[in-house]
Amino acid sequence: MSARESGRGPVVAIIGGGFSGAATAFHLARLLPAGAAHIVVVEPREGLGYGLAYSTPDPSHRINVPASRMTLISGQDSHFADWLEQTGAIAGDAEAITADGALYPQRRVFGRYVESYLQPFLFGKTIHHFRSAVASAELGGEGYHLTLADGGTLAADALVIATTHPPPTVPLPLRSVAGAAGLVANPYDLERLEAIGRDDHVLVVGTGLTSADVIATLDRNGHRGRITALSRHGYRSRGHAATHADPIGDFTSLPARSATVLLRRIRSTIASAAKQGGSWHPVLDAVRRQGQVIWQGLPLAEQRRVVRHLRALWDVHRFRIAPQIAAVLDRRVAEGTLAYRAASIAGAEQVDGRIRITLRPRRQPTQTTETFDRVVVTTGPAHADIFRTNTAIADLGRMGLVRLDPIGLGLATDSQGRAVSTFGRPTDSIFVSGPLARGSIGELMGIPEVTAHAERIAAEIHQWLGYQTALRRKAS
Repeated sequence: MSARESGRGPVVAIIGGGFSGAATAFHLARLLPAGAAHIVVVEPREGLGYGLAYSTPDPSHRINVPASRMTLISGQDSHFADWLEQTGAIAGDAEAITADGALYPQRRVFGRYVESYLQPFLFGKTIHHFRSAVASAELGGEGYHLTLADGGTLAADALVIATTHPPPTVPLPLRSVAGAAGLVANPYDLERLEAIGRDDHVLVVGTGLTSADVIATLDRNGHRGRITALSRHGYRSRGHAATHADPIGDFTSLPARSATVLLRRIRSTIASAAKQGGSWHPVLDAVRRQGQVIWQGLPLAEQRRVVRHLRALWDVHRFRIAPQIAAVLDRRVAEGTLAYRAASIAGAEQVDGRIRITLRPRRQPTQTTETFDRVVVTTGPAHADIFRTNTAIADLGRMGLVRLDPIGLGLATDSQGRAVSTFGRPTDSIFVSGPLARGSIGELMGIPEVTAHAERIAAEIHQWLGYQTALRRKAS
């Protein structure tokens, strides 16, 4: 029986209860009068607000920006930091406070913060948490019929897709050793990481944030062998500036219409900041804050050029690592037990229980081979695999209700956050919240941007519910 048939009002089903889904549910619940609608969040984890990023139990995994810049409510920058002070959540974690007084709590603490603000709505029955996953989706009558992984069913009038990006896929050259015991395809599998020997020679494929997390985990587990971190460019995620500075640069008054012009403006602004004794950090902070306007001002062909040529460089400057993790990486490099290399993998084979990798160093004509005890894959999300990895979204795709964005970063949406159908028209009752909308929206990975996006999606759903209520009244 649907919620409407039982007289309880329309149901909004949110698929995914990580930060994006939890924030959308929270802001929608704040907007709705009591009993106006039911918000159902389908999330297999025990709590809402944790997701993949904030459910990690590893104490070495910390938020990547100071707590003062993370919030569930836009305009209240100190919301999380105030909660930390009020609850004493980091009282037993002396390492959370850096030398300059900034707070970098363990990541799961941020999940507890989000969950704490959803609790009143859960107790008040405005938000319902179905601890499962959506296995399939069908369109029938005036709404959606969802079948859950635990065998349950759910009828919904509107859907919010708030799942995370698909996990990394094993690079093609490594698929020849996909069954090898030494290959760790899932970098979030702490049990497999803990099984890595203290003296093992480890290859970490990827040099971004996940790579840094893996290296910090290995170090915490007592690993002292050699680690090689590998990526095509060999970039390493940067750390934070020694001192805070306000964002510098205006990139939106005359939006760049090409990737080349955009890059030239950024470099020019960084050079000007350097002449004044500043660093690149506040310039990139300005680019991030203006990122959605910048992105939407670029033609499709130029957006693709940015992703193809500048994304790797942008990611290592945009996604900075916590000082505590940066210290681990710096120490390992200084000790000679961590090296970053710019190369691609040309082939792999198992040899006597180890994995022999053929490498093609960047800008060098010859190949080299090296043998490793363990290989850990930490490449970025497989964005275009969302239909392959999520059966419910695949069902919606087969019905023509959603489609991939033309950049290949997730799902296509319109300016109101509604999913775009295969016919190029918005699907009236399906919304996309969080990073899966990145290809259409632009910068949508950091907490401030995801929070603001969740607020916008909640407002759009609130307006949609009001319109549907008016239609039903008119029809009756």
